[in-house]
Amino acid sequence: MACCFSNLKQLFANGQEFTYSIDDIARYYRTYLELMRHWDRALPGSVLRVHHEDVVDDLEGSVRRMLDFCELDFEPQCLVFHETKRSVRTASSEQVRQAIYREGLDQWRNFGPWLEPLKNALGDALEHYRDAEGAHETRSQRSVPLR
Repeated sequence: MACCFSNLKQLFANGQEFTYSIDDIARYYRTYLELMRHWDRALPGSVLRVHHEDVVDDLEGSVRRMLDFCELDFEPQCLVFHETKRSVRTASSEQVRQAIYREGLDQWRNFGPWLEPLKNALGDALEHYRDAEGAHETRSQRSVPLR
């Protein structure tokens, strides 16, 4: 719900017309889940799933997991991404200037009554969006030591 709501409320410059319709955004999200299941079956362990709520709950552990998957060394700067001075030209340009925060995860709940059609359109995706996760944690199948 948080992911779909965040796209639904964002006015994109162009090319994201599906985000302006509850039915379309639910269809796209369900199709994304089907596509991820396909890649999990076709190329087991080749795609690492990263859930935003996991990153919010454990930034360093999530960063280390991603870097390990890509066979890259950990760099402390990854944890202070919001301090960058680079230009950002995405819809999240303001968000990347802030440390990760939890408020966005439940923001959709303030609009719950109006989002009931979205909830209905997503159906079982609300419970099954993590299906098959963990079956192939990393390409090398090694665990990531966390502090």
